[in-house]
Amino acid sequence: MMNNYDIADNFSLLSKLMDIHGDNSFKAKSYSSAAFAIEKLTIQLSSLPHEQLFKVKGIGESIGKNIIEQLETGKLTALLEYIQKTPPGILEMMGIKGIGPKKIATIWKELEIETLGELLYACNENRLTLYKGFGEKSQKNIKDAIEFYMGTIGNYLYQQIESYATAIHQKITKSFNTTFLLTGEFRRQLEIIHQLEWVTNESSSSLIAFFTEQNYSLTQNESNYLEFKGDENVKLCFHLTTTPQLFSTLFKTSCSEEFLLAWNGKTYWDANFHYSSEEEIFTKANISYIPAYQRESETFIHKAINNSLTTVIQPENITGIIHSHSNWSDGSNTIEEMALAAIEKGLQYLVISDHSKTAFYAKGLQEDRLIAQHLQIDELNLKLAPFKIFKSIESDILNDGNLDYANSVLNSFDLVIASVHANLKMTEEKAMSRLMKAIENPYTSILGHLTGRLLLSRNGYPVDHNKIIDACAANNVVIELNAHPRRLDIDWRWIEKALEKEILISINPDAHSIEGYNDCTYGILVAQKAGLTKENNLSSFSLSQFEEFITQQKKKRK
Repeated sequence: MMNNYDIADNFSLLSKLMDIHGDNSFKAKSYSSAAFAIEKLTIQLSSLPHEQLFKVKGIGESIGKNIIEQLETGKLTALLEYIQKTPPGILEMMGIKGIGPKKIATIWKELEIETLGELLYACNENRLTLYKGFGEKSQKNIKDAIEFYMGTIGNYLYQQIESYATAIHQKITKSFNTTFLLTGEFRRQLEIIHQLEWVTNESSSSLIAFFTEQNYSLTQNESNYLEFKGDENVKLCFHLTTTPQLFSTLFKTSCSEEFLLAWNGKTYWDANFHYSSEEEIFTKANISYIPAYQRESETFIHKAINNSLTTVIQPENITGIIHSHSNWSDGSNTIEEMALAAIEKGLQYLVISDHSKTAFYAKGLQEDRLIAQHLQIDELNLKLAPFKIFKSIESDILNDGNLDYANSVLNSFDLVIASVHANLKMTEEKAMSRLMKAIENPYTSILGHLTGRLLLSRNGYPVDHNKIIDACAANNVVIELNAHPRRLDIDWRWIEKALEKEILISINPDAHSIEGYNDCTYGILVAQKAGLTKENNLSSFSLSQFEEFITQQKKKRK
């Protein structure tokens, strides 16, 4: 039997959903008032005969009938209808502090955002401040509330868990005299982390005593495995082993199932041998050492056998920032501030690629503003030489696949990044039609965030990666590895295929602030998994090489 609080909650939720959908405000208010009145009652509605419900203060005929429905069926049909036509992400937003129905309506209807992940990304790009009812303070409060909420779910971006993993590792290594080696998903540099894992020769009883004292719960206890969870809702897993078996266990827990199955199938090693290091495992197998971040598939075993593993890209190999936004659109900093920050990092060039005019929500640049921006870039280049700022744009790929400027305008840019930002709910046929036409456009230099995905928030629109890669190869288009930790798009699993077709990848931060430059690191971590070298990465080109790249791109326009 439903109690008063259940009934009031249903009316309150129905009222909020009606406000979000912009429906009958008078009726929505009546449900809200009913919820308030029912919560204050000292007698349970379920104890009253149905006819007496209509005599209770604050309950009219319509509300009374809805109460009877709930008491008899446990459901409120009107509420279920609204829930059915409301995206799950919008319902989830209602639990976030600082976002009321009116703000949610703006977020959904005007920003076209339907998930918390998309909303968090919009906060990072300063998009909320462009709409009525949102200031910098409210945007920050919403951002903090979403991050707190996401921290209770249990799955994390690598970037989200990185500092926590480091802190826990430092704590346990200082607290024990035994060995603790990070392993698992974090060591393999996966983009999404479900748990943190260590290999250790510490005793089970000591670990249990230590974490119990630190207010962690023991969630799994086996002879050679312990699992704890604290207030942060992160699983901390410990593979218990003997000192002689440390590196065998480290190896086994640092491989994907596919990799380990292929490795075991080739009888490369003796799991019972007392290896003195992981490197010795490979030495005794007579093959090149495979880093943990590349232990995903059998492909890298074959490369190691043939001694064809490449020297992968490193953070210091980034020589320029490609794909960055200034306060001309939705960035936080001026172009000069962005440039000076790049110079301070020892970089050689900066590509300013603000949003194009279709992206009105991000102060996209109309043609007259483009002229003014280009004049400012010319002045800054004289002032900051030999450092160079390049004129670019992140041009929206429209529904028909065209870019959103005339060719004469596109010709004014050194290079064009073409990206899909709107109408993301597409069939594969529609997505491929848009993308293929944009790739074939002679003004397109780089294909931005290929699938539009937001990790842990929004699946990308469906695409045929093979056809996209073939088209980029045929049209001399670079594929962006958008390094924002919530994007990491193109998925690293497709980079090897692109490299086979001799396509350049470009690790780009999609920076909306100076701090955004640091996101290049997360692009590098996943690029290493695919074996990307600095030679195959556009943002590792020297200034002279990059200028030659632009020269070749401009030849496509003739």
